[in-house]
Amino acid sequence: MKNYTLNNGVKIPVLGFGTWKAQDGEEAYQAVLAALKAGYHHIDTAAIYKNEESVGRAIKDSGIPREELFITTKLWNSKHTYEEAMEAFDSSMERLGLDYLDLYLIHWPNPKPLREDGAWQKRNAEVWRAMEDLYQAAKIRAIGVSNFLPHHLVALLETARITPAVNQIRLAPGVYQTEAVDFCRAHDILLEAWGPFGQGELFQNSAVQAIADKYGKTIAQIALAWSLQEGFLPLPKSVTPSRIASNLDCFDIELSPADLEILKNISGLEGGAPNPDGMDF
Repeated sequence: MKNYTLNNGVKIPVLGFGTWKAQDGEEAYQAVLAALKAGYHHIDTAAIYKNEESVGRAIKDSGIPREELFITTKLWNSKHTYEEAMEAFDSSMERLGLDYLDLYLIHWPNPKPLREDGAWQKRNAEVWRAMEDLYQAAKIRAIGVSNFLPHHLVALLETARITPAVNQIRLAPGVYQTEAVDFCRAHDILLEAWGPFGQGELFQNSAVQAIADKYGKTIAQIALAWSLQEGFLPLPKSVTPSRIASNLDCFDIELSPADLEILKNISGLEGGAPNPDGMDF
């Protein structure tokens, strides 16, 4: 699998395996193990997914050398201070069973309890400072954010010593966050695409099906090819081994400019891009 190069020179596989909603225990363990055996070397999890322990067990049992893997986890909204971020990182590492992390992200920019007085800016600066220190101590190879819009990034960059390497946001055919995409590209921040299949509604869309039929591919493979041609890093998620493997068969697709545009502007999809300033957590 090819790599992107982050703004600090670290290589990251261009496609990762997502574990959101994969239940802790056998479901998450078997899904991650199947992904690693299929050829994914980039695994994405988060403290709030509550499956880090199962992810870590699968990593260990895969037998793949640690240096060949790229592992991401995320700091949850309940952590508001430098000390809490440090403790949360240690807890995630213990659950994962790792001695270093490849990428650590602030999961959301604006925790609900901090909205009334604008305290989210101070919180992000504090937890980012902790992440910068962990990076400088070589405990993390890269640091970044998730679900940040331009105004969140502008605020963070006022005090940051290190520019985020990644912003993981909702991106899929029909879900294109133009302002965030443009800002991140201008600041050399790689865009990771969570929910690259939409909320599943892409699979019932006749226009997307027509494009899949044209290229002799599945809708999932077309959606991933779209993300890759846009320069995004998609994070497909499945717990079905056959689909986990099938999703990797997307690298030989070269979508035409017209088809890229059709997919970008697919309408009527549910969910859309979430507003991080209005989430209920």
